[in-house]
Amino acid sequence: MTDPKTHLHRYLTTARDAVLWKLEGLGEYDLRRPLTPTGTNLLGLVKHLSCVSADYFGSVFDRPFPETHPWFDPDAEANADMWATPEESTADLLALYARVWDHADATISALDLDATGHVPWWPEERATVTLHQILIHMIAELNRHAGHADIVRETIDGAAGLRDGADNLPEGDQAWWTAYHDKVEQAARQAAGI
Repeated sequence: MTDPKTHLHRYLTTARDAVLWKLEGLGEYDLRRPLTPTGTNLLGLVKHLSCVSADYFGSVFDRPFPETHPWFDPDAEANADMWATPEESTADLLALYARVWDHADATISALDLDATGHVPWWPEERATVTLHQILIHMIAELNRHAGHADIVRETIDGAAGLRDGADNLPEGDQAWWTAYHDKVEQAARQAAGI
């Protein structure tokens, strides 16, 4: 058995790596284009996760990330952290993601699970937290957005799966997947009476 902090950190690392895996091999347009009515896009997910991770593993524990995120300023445009402007390069945003996670890893390493912090944007009755709580919160946050990235990537080019080297999908060629999709569609229509 590993200790609980190591175990939680492993789940956090797996989720943050899964998000990056969804970007591999894509060009600038596919990394940035909105594929849902609310504008969800792959590079925006990375930018967003960089911001929230820097705050949760930084300022919450009085270990501020040394760079500012203008996307979170009070006067910033709404949702500025959820998409990349043409001036924000993919390389720069991926480098930011790596620096944020190095900083987060240092916080996780330096603190005990019961170390306390303060989340000023949460209601005051819940604002005092432990590293344990934030690890769980960020595992949930990362996996939620990794799921978004998975669906966005599948929409772009059909690539799907849990993580690099373990797609967690049944084996099947294109004909099998087409038949499966049709079976699910037929079941939905039958259940809806259409």
